[in-house]
Amino acid sequence: MRLENGLALLTKGYAWMPDLRRARGLRAAGTRLGGLPAVGIEGPEAARFLYDEDHVRRSHAIPEPVQGTLFGKGAVHTLDGEAHRVRKAMFVSVLMDDAGVAALCERACADWDAAAREWATRPQVVLLEESARVIAGAVTRWAGVAVAPEEVPALARDLLAMVDGFATGGPRHWRARRARGRRQRWLARVVEQVRAGQVPAPAGSALRVVAEHRDVDGGLLDPRLAAVELLNVIRPTTAVAWFMAFSGHALARWPHHRPRLAGADGAFAEAWAHEVRRFYPFAPFIGGRAPRRLEFGGQAIPRNAMVLLDLYGQNHDPALWEDPYAFRPERFLDREIGAFDLVPQGGGDPRTTHRCPGEQITVALLAALAPRLARLPADIPAGQDLTISLRRIPARPASGLVLRPVAPAR
Repeated sequence: MRLENGLALLTKGYAWMPDLRRARGLRAAGTRLGGLPAVGIEGPEAARFLYDEDHVRRSHAIPEPVQGTLFGKGAVHTLDGEAHRVRKAMFVSVLMDDAGVAALCERACADWDAAAREWATRPQVVLLEESARVIAGAVTRWAGVAVAPEEVPALARDLLAMVDGFATGGPRHWRARRARGRRQRWLARVVEQVRAGQVPAPAGSALRVVAEHRDVDGGLLDPRLAAVELLNVIRPTTAVAWFMAFSGHALARWPHHRPRLAGADGAFAEAWAHEVRRFYPFAPFIGGRAPRRLEFGGQAIPRNAMVLLDLYGQNHDPALWEDPYAFRPERFLDREIGAFDLVPQGGGDPRTTHRCPGEQITVALLAALAPRLARLPADIPAGQDLTISLRRIPARPASGLVLRPVAPAR
């Protein structure tokens, strides 16, 4: 019988599953987690295995603490089969529309430029927090939800809290739960007002699409559930602030990349976005439950066992990535990315599987904003704590990446 590994996960964080597999010399390793049998798997074939609903189901697989903070209860992430496909189509229509993605990037860039002018009047700013404010305001308005400028800082704090507290206990976790409750109540009221004709919702906006969506049973979403899914547009988009902080960290450590990123090289900016998502730790793993007894990589998977895809391990697998612990954006300039290779936000077809449909937005926003960061007239003050602990989930630069803006010369 395998020993419970919850404590090892807490103490090792992102390194837990790679260490577990490495110690056994296997791509699949059995263990126990949260009192359940679990199997950790890694590699493109493992990703393909996980995203096959015949092998792994999401229903009853996501722990309540994660639902209560990150995804929301009843969210699309918890569905399988036709129910998942019908709900997922709602997100695809909003998040994977090229014109809509371009409009969001344009709005976020304009908001970044306005914020950068204001930052120049301050002695210092924290990149993680300021990026979140820019993106939260831009994506919320893009989604069709009216939010006043003075409301954006509190909204951004709540959205950051939901992400920051999903994989921990204590104060961070309870801040995340309170933040989710506040924002779900707010958006549920907005949905009710839209349905009553009291608040306009632009055609094609996330607010209109979610408010009018009919689920697999033909009924409208309950206002609370509609709020959950609206947050699943706004919250993960705001989480791009983590990748902006990681971009600042990369520019601090490898400043020779700054001129090329700051230039008008769109291909390099997109390669930068991919390498930041590959290199830096965000989600450690994703998973589901085995509907029956299975086998992968010579490892037996009991019925109802958790099947966990090692995202961090796969994104640093030397069989996939040459010199995986080196930060090299140029590795993506001439590389076609397989659907099951680069998996920071899952694998497979985002239109039909559980892969995040907002990945296109993440890459586009990061490729649009990171060059602006590289061009920002600002110093990275010495003495701040730039360490990134792999024990902390989600990881982040300890300082949040402090910048000291330089006022433009008159």
